[in-house]
Amino acid sequence: MNNKSSSRREFIKKTTLLSAGISSLGSLGFSAKSYGNILGANDRINVAVIGLGRRLEAFIPPLTNGKNNVTVAYLCDVMESQREKAATTFSKRLDYTPKLENSFFKVIEDKSVDAIINATPDHWHAPGTWLALEAGKNVYVEKPCSHNPREGELLVEYQKKYGKVVQMGNQQRSSDHTIEIIKEIHNGVIGNPYMATAFYNNGRGQVPLPSPSNPPKGLDWDLYQGPSPRKPYMHDTWNYNWHWYGWDFGTAETGNNATHELDIARWALQVEFPNHVAVDSGKYHFPEDGWEMYDTMLATFKFDNNKTIIWDGKSRNNYNMYGGGRGTVISGTNGSVFIDRELYRLYDVSGKLVKEVRSAGKESGTGLGGGGDTSTEHVVNFFDSIRGKGKQRSPIDEGAKSSLLCHLANISSRIGEDFDCNTANGHIYNRKGMELWSREYEKGWEPKI
Repeated sequence: MNNKSSSRREFIKKTTLLSAGISSLGSLGFSAKSYGNILGANDRINVAVIGLGRRLEAFIPPLTNGKNNVTVAYLCDVMESQREKAATTFSKRLDYTPKLENSFFKVIEDKSVDAIINATPDHWHAPGTWLALEAGKNVYVEKPCSHNPREGELLVEYQKKYGKVVQMGNQQRSSDHTIEIIKEIHNGVIGNPYMATAFYNNGRGQVPLPSPSNPPKGLDWDLYQGPSPRKPYMHDTWNYNWHWYGWDFGTAETGNNATHELDIARWALQVEFPNHVAVDSGKYHFPEDGWEMYDTMLATFKFDNNKTIIWDGKSRNNYNMYGGGRGTVISGTNGSVFIDRELYRLYDVSGKLVKEVRSAGKESGTGLGGGGDTSTEHVVNFFDSIRGKGKQRSPIDEGAKSSLLCHLANISSRIGEDFDCNTANGHIYNRKGMELWSREYEKGWEPKI
């Protein structure tokens, strides 16, 4: 038996037996659900980081600041070089050595781990989160929280069942200036907010044509694929280009970046599920390269009470049409607001600038990986919520609604049709659209709830 087949069988076995492993906690005198509420001495939280790629830099400050009273128990990644690099980075900031681990399953089986930071590729976000919840862990899951609409619904169900803290990495929910202006919008500073235009532009270049090759040295390709049906490795999938190479792993630019801005738009307008979705999208740049998704999208989401959200995403045209690389413009009956990660500007209905407020901190905009003070605050809010000492700023039911807008736009793009939605849950009144509501899973990885 080759190593790959053996590894695959072991992962499926782990998944199947996970619930039995959790039930064994009863021998210690408490249930699996209550066990997860017990923290280390003096409220110390033992944290495991799953996924040590570009986003890791955003988590280093909150994890290594002694005031946050956390221990980095594990650094886990399916790529050996990522683990070694992370170990070197943390060795300069900690007076102890976190355990390095390839297997996500070994991490969540450790009863001493209170929480995980799930910074894996998109297809791992929801399955990794619900498996961790079953093991009694709290979870900070990067955006988008799901790979498809059904997974968002499942995460809400899992969170309710296990009662743990699940926070999505839409860190602008913890931005000081954003919290301030959203509160003012809700209090009527621009009258009735009726439209929000969320935008993102970048100058991404050509990507290689994927071609059959051996996985890079040190990569556990079987575990990387996780819940996705198995297929041969294609160069250069694992290192970020999984975003653009089909729908097995990624959610295109909309899932990659629109989640943030659509979340702000939805928060400002106080809307949940749309009644209609219309999308114009296409691949317009470098037509012969390996990018398989659209690189340009204009999506319109209509909501009840005559409210509208527009997503204007350009992955490979870096013209700052709205005065910045990313952000949201909220239009109201008495004025407008421009908001991005650095500031907000409030305008009256004539277009005159009334007020400008800059953030007290710094947060990366369109740079790969990102990170900054807002990410730090969002992670600290996650820690405080676990301890019951702070109000959670991005509970998973809110994160799932914002991620759903991305999925709806992607589905409309993929089937080439606009559609109506059920405003109670976002379900699509379109047969072809609902066929993409979930995904096919590798055998043994299907959700159990």
